[in-house]
Amino acid sequence: MSTFVLLTITGLGLGAMYFLIASGLSLIYGLMGVLNFAHGAFLTVGAYSSWWLSTQLGGVGSDVLRFLLSAAFGLLVGAVVAALVELVLIRPLYQRHIEQVLVTVGLSLAMVAWVQATWGPTERVYEAPSWLARTTEVFGARVPNDRFVEIGVAAVVLVGIVAFLRYTRYGLIIRAGVENRAMVTALGIDVRRAFTLVFAIGGLAAALAGVLSGVYFGGSIDPDRGTSLLIFAFIVVVIGGLGSIMGSAVAAVLVGLVQQYANYYGSEYLDFSVLGDLSVVLMLAITLLVRPSGLAGKWSVAH
Repeated sequence: MSTFVLLTITGLGLGAMYFLIASGLSLIYGLMGVLNFAHGAFLTVGAYSSWWLSTQLGGVGSDVLRFLLSAAFGLLVGAVVAALVELVLIRPLYQRHIEQVLVTVGLSLAMVAWVQATWGPTERVYEAPSWLARTTEVFGARVPNDRFVEIGVAAVVLVGIVAFLRYTRYGLIIRAGVENRAMVTALGIDVRRAFTLVFAIGGLAAALAGVLSGVYFGGSIDPDRGTSLLIFAFIVVVIGGLGSIMGSAVAAVLVGLVQQYANYYGSEYLDFSVLGDLSVVLMLAITLLVRPSGLAGKWSVAH
């Protein structure tokens, strides 16, 4: 029982990180029709920016304060980089989807190469509050505290994005711009500014996933972290339904749990630890065969 509880909570924590990345992907695609392959680079840049500032704050306050300050800096950098990418690279290509893919793939490779050239290809130790490394007993299972933080943060982000789109002025502008951009522009509203904000929110969520990944994966970060997590985030978006935030949330939970269960229970019968990844790919294949539009069908964040 304790093993099952540990696997479940760990799987939910992993699913929370998948959702943080997938939420930005789903938001950007659902509202703007941009399939952003550079999204993982926002995660990497945010994680390394947070790590860099933490190395400069060695004598400042407690470990909790240093973590919060460095995390906030990482989120800011992720949001700013995402906004600049939209302004400089994506805005001229809104009606040219092939060029969007080529530009974002190239940007992803370039940003990973830049990180490797600046800080090296090896892992970097990511400092986090000691409390996160401790455990809490849940039904006999000793669960690391960071799992609860990741789950809670993902829940807050989900509620925040939905509330932003439904109840704020910019959320209304964004949804209206998706439905009829020409009409909204004719009313004197600058839709382009709202779309830049969407990119910034997506970059912030990805950077947040990068910060939390530094805690989840043994207190370390590496230049390829964003690329590896982005693969599963795309799977989550497809399974959940392209453009659906709620669908991505459900799919992230399913993917995280299946991956954890398959890796642990499958290792008892097979002598390799990639069964979880294979199970996730199988889930994707079944979804595409049975329900190509994803779990949420044609629902999108715009409706």
